[in-house]
Amino acid sequence: MGARVSLVSKHPAGEQDRAGGRALLITGAAVAAVAAVAYLVAVATHPMAVMLKGFDLQVYLDGGQQALHHSGNLYHWYYENDPGIQFTYTPFAALLFAVGSVLPFHALVALVAAVSTVALTATIWIAFRELGWQPMARAGATLLLTGLVFWTEPVQRALFLGQVELVLMALVVWDLCQPDRRWWKGAATGLAAAIKLVPLLFIIYLVLTRRFRQAAVAVAVFAGTVIIGFAVLPGPSKYWWIDGNFFQAGRTGFVGDQQNQSLRGMLTRLVGSVNGSFALWLAVAIVVGLLGLAAAVVLYNSGRSFAGLMACALTALLISPISWDHHWVWIAPGLAVIIDAAVRARTTVARIAWWVLAAAVLAAYGAWPDFWSRKAGLLQGGLINYAPASSFAHGDNPAYAEYHWHGLQLIAGNLYLLAGLGLFVVTLAIAIRLAVSPKNSRNAVFAGQ
Repeated sequence: MGARVSLVSKHPAGEQDRAGGRALLITGAAVAAVAAVAYLVAVATHPMAVMLKGFDLQVYLDGGQQALHHSGNLYHWYYENDPGIQFTYTPFAALLFAVGSVLPFHALVALVAAVSTVALTATIWIAFRELGWQPMARAGATLLLTGLVFWTEPVQRALFLGQVELVLMALVVWDLCQPDRRWWKGAATGLAAAIKLVPLLFIIYLVLTRRFRQAAVAVAVFAGTVIIGFAVLPGPSKYWWIDGNFFQAGRTGFVGDQQNQSLRGMLTRLVGSVNGSFALWLAVAIVVGLLGLAAAVVLYNSGRSFAGLMACALTALLISPISWDHHWVWIAPGLAVIIDAAVRARTTVARIAWWVLAAAVLAAYGAWPDFWSRKAGLLQGGLINYAPASSFAHGDNPAYAEYHWHGLQLIAGNLYLLAGLGLFVVTLAIAIRLAVSPKNSRNAVFAGQ
């Protein structure tokens, strides 16, 4: 057990410990290499539209062009005249996306995929650094976990669509893991929130953990982007912010869509109505939000700052009106916390339990082929696809496929949300134990003592 703990200790390691670190580095490099080669082979042997279609990226680029040339039409324009596909980001984000049009589309898609992969790796590296892993072991664990989560459905989906989710995740994690003395800490979080609003919850988390200066920096940057939006795009900014378009979850399509793996998405599917489920979702979201933020604060105050950050991220995914499947890329740094707990565990039972949990998370979010389909391929899979989905749905319609799930479809179609709720329960249990026994050692709760 001593060698295992020393891999995650900040103290100098002995020869046996360095050997363990080297073994982990070799294993991690092998897994990452296999994952990378498999992906490159898939890219080389499949049409571009199968691996890197960049559908969302194209929508956002076109939205940026609307902002530049037909600004009054930004939030009323439909991609290829399909009512289910609109620009759904802030006016400031539209200006950023407009810049992307200077590159050829296919080159931009490849660039976004490469940057996203680097962002994924950097996020996991920061996670193991914050968890106190030794440099060699940290490198090995980063490569190992990156290779594994690279072939999860949320990551593959983000790459396929040309999404910015992995980059935004890296921005927030990098920013909030800076030392509090850095005057600019919070700025990147404010910028992330200016593109997608969900990171605003991290600003509330900063306030609750009494990091008021960092929260003020985040708010100032966010407010600055709003001002830029009003200065350059006054009409769309008024429609988005003042007229309340940002609050309309349906602007992104059918709220009960299979790929919306949030509490509101699941409750909409179960109740059978978008409007009929709103009040129930709001009540549940408030309770979950309060509990999740409270757990995050307890974890932070107990010295588990990175676990607290992950608790906040998980809470955001659960309570956001829309949490698409690719939003769940946050399982990557979350798995680092679970792995760290497994390595630190001091009892066999606790160790096995944490490793089983890590394996279950990977299995739930894995990019499994659609083996139940006659047209099954090895790419763009995922267990949630077992449940039928309406294509580019918008508004509400009792005929939508999501309202008619039964049996295993109910589990598969809500799988990411259900797995997230399971992780939420584990998080709450740990926070409660810490709150009841605040004198526990740093590792006691995660070690199973």
